[in-house]
Formats: sequence, structure tokens, C-alpha cells
Amino acid sequence: MPKIIITTVINAPIQRCFDLARSIDLHQHTSARTGEKAIAGTTTGLINKGETVTWKAKHFGITQKLMSVISEMNSPFMFEDRMLSGAFKKIQHLHLFEEKEEKTTMTDIFEFESPLGILGKLFNKLVLTMYMNRFLENRNQMIKRIAETNEWKKYLKQ
Repeated sequence: MPKIIITTVINAPIQRCFDLARSIDLHQHTSARTGEKAIAGTTTGLINKGETVTWKAKHFGITQKLMSVISEMNSPFMFEDRMLSGAFKKIQHLHLFEEKEEKTTMTDIFEFESPLGILGKLFNKLVLTMYMNRFLENRNQMIKRIAETNEWKKYLKQ
């Protein structure tokens, strides 16, 4: 099962970074390229433990729906989302936050498993792992940019 680990250092307080990472509105903004839209469950604001969200998006030219739940949360240090239904066999995304010297280190541990047995494993190796890594890297860089400027105020209530 592929595992992607991405670490991003953000010059912003831990609570701000934690909240931006779980903002449905910001997620829709950072994934506008794939047209991700929250269509059911928590569709705006900050998602919390036990809440679900269903996303509709277009990846590889195919419109897909994916439902996930926030399965664990320890604010402002970690939360985990897990896929409940969708095109994958499994998705588990752990978001970790650590504050040191007025900076926040945000670490994503993203594990997924594709369906279709050996064909899925081949697709992971040739295409999907790199695609998902780029998707998460781009998202994290946008979170970093927004957290480090006053733009964060558009997504979080003060």
C-alpha cells in the first residue's frame, strides 16, 4: 500500500494551521483545479471528529464521489480522515502538527490502496502515487501561503 509523507514548515501559530487544514471552504479553494466540491455532510466551515463530508471531483477525466469521516482528533495536534466510500479500496490521511519557535510543522501521512488487484498496484506505481503526492504538495503550499498572510481570515472566524 503506497504511503506519502509530506512535511511543511509554516510561519504561523499551530491552531491557525490546524484549523486551515480542516477547513472545507479552504479545501475547495485549494482543489479548484479538480473541481472538488463538498456535496453532503459537512459542506462548509471546519469539520470535526465524527463528522463526514462527501466530495465530488473530477480526476483523470472521471467524475467521482468520495465520502470520508474525521475518525480521530486531538486539537491542535492531529486529526485523521478515513474514506468510507469511493473509488479507492482504502484511504487513510493523518494530519500532524507541532509548534516550535513560533513555527508550525505540518506533516501529512497519506496511505491509500487502489482496487483492481495487480492492475491497481501497477497504476499506483506508474501514475497515482506521483499524482497524489503533487496534489498534496500543492495543497500544503497553498495552506502555507494563506496561513502566513492575512488571507487566512477569509477562512477562519477570529
